[in-house]
Amino acid sequence: SPETMAGSDTAPFLSQADDPDDRPVPGTPGLGGSMGNPKSKEPEVLDREGLQRITGLSPSHSALIVAVLCYINLLNYMDRFTVAGVLPDIEQFFDIGDSSSGLIQTVFISSYMVLAPVFGYLGDRYNRKYLMCGGIAFWSLVTLGSSFIPRERFWLLLLTRGLVGVGEASYSTIAPTLIADLFVADQRSRMLSVFYFAIPVGSGLGYIAGSKVKDVAGDWHWALRVTPGLGVVAVLLLFLVVREPPRGAVERHSDSPPLSPTSWWADLRALARNPSFVLSSLGFTAVAFVTGSLALWAPAFLLRSRVVLGETPPCLPGDSCSSSDSLIFGLITCLTGVLGVGLGVEISRRLRRTNPRADPLVCAAGLLGSAPFLFLSLACARGSIVATYIFIFIGETLLSMNWAIVADILLYVVIPTRRSTAEAFQIVLSHLLGDAGSPYLIGLISDRLRRSWPPSFLSEFRALQFSLMLCAFVGALGGAAFLGTAIFIEGDRRQAQLHVQGLLSEAGPTDDRIVVPQRGRSTRVPVSSVLI
Repeated sequence: SPETMAGSDTAPFLSQADDPDDRPVPGTPGLGGSMGNPKSKEPEVLDREGLQRITGLSPSHSALIVAVLCYINLLNYMDRFTVAGVLPDIEQFFDIGDSSSGLIQTVFISSYMVLAPVFGYLGDRYNRKYLMCGGIAFWSLVTLGSSFIPRERFWLLLLTRGLVGVGEASYSTIAPTLIADLFVADQRSRMLSVFYFAIPVGSGLGYIAGSKVKDVAGDWHWALRVTPGLGVVAVLLLFLVVREPPRGAVERHSDSPPLSPTSWWADLRALARNPSFVLSSLGFTAVAFVTGSLALWAPAFLLRSRVVLGETPPCLPGDSCSSSDSLIFGLITCLTGVLGVGLGVEISRRLRRTNPRADPLVCAAGLLGSAPFLFLSLACARGSIVATYIFIFIGETLLSMNWAIVADILLYVVIPTRRSTAEAFQIVLSHLLGDAGSPYLIGLISDRLRRSWPPSFLSEFRALQFSLMLCAFVGALGGAAFLGTAIFIEGDRRQAQLHVQGLLSEAGPTDDRIVVPQRGRSTRVPVSSVLI
């Protein structure tokens, strides 16, 4: 019907697979006519018995796999932010400035970013369980080695932090796709929210573990020796508990025929033509920019604020720096992460019943809402540290609303055989333009501003304050990207569903025609001749 054709004019043209009966499948979303159900927005959801039949795993075993993946995700972020928790001590030990301190995180993220596409390619084609085991074992060894570096070898610390990216890349690109192959629909959203709770909780525990282990041991090096031991446990759990589910089977509602992987270049072309994937990745890039900057610099900024307010002594060479702000910021990160992720998923789930664009709209609201509160937290820091903490709490809660939702968007607009590659390139984009450079950029701006002012503790505070205000502006840009995602999300989701169910197949890179079934044969009709 004309209405049906008009409703899908935003989706890229695909080729429809031959149907021996020349009829659409009853109830297929997006297909008009008496046999179709144009109002259906979701495919039929499998019950627990159906999922168990297809995956070969009981519901309790699937939930246990998610628990193991969540534990490892928590460890990854805990290790990443342990360094931020003891950053003032690292600056004193190696005698480095703000720009060099920012380089520690930038080197790690850059390595992680470069290796993510490699593991994305491997994760779409080989056993994901063993890829993760190898990567996490290597990450644990390198992290342990980084705690024994002497003070005159700062470059070696940078090298080891770069190598840590191997383990993170092997895990972050693959783990969400395992969850996608175990659950569907609302079950998947809930499991992803559990999985992504580990990001803020792990980040907060990193600050807390870093600061408290340093206090107990009297040496910041011991803070880097906690996660390697826990990493050995993670490898054992992966090996013993996790099983590899068939890719995409829960969405096909059968364990055969499997979807065949396409070439890497075909995957990249398809992802580049998927506006929902591209725009949501740009929005997530803004999130990465803001969180990367705050993760490294917020404790140091809060310490400088207390020094200016006269509430704590300055951090002088040879002295142990105050760790109270790392502890408080870590607790805030844990609480706001749990609250924000849970709030975002629940709001999105409720709005989805009446608005199919709910996911990107909730993400946009979170980012646009967080920007003014983050700005206020910086502006109030010289007057009241309590007001600063309150505004940080609200801003980080709103910022955390999108973590699980962005992952869910990727999983339902990208077909199963491309998901690891999509995860990898979302990581590349978000880190390349986000937190790979943002800590270094903030530190560089701070150093440049300090040089133009007389040396003082107030100058150090003001320089970091002004440089961090860039985060509020970037957050607003990210909100605009998610608003753009809302325009395309319905068409891209429907297209991925039909592809998984075998009702659509993609045209080649030079083929712009639609396959129209006629009496069991495919007749190719140029797009330009189809009346829309």
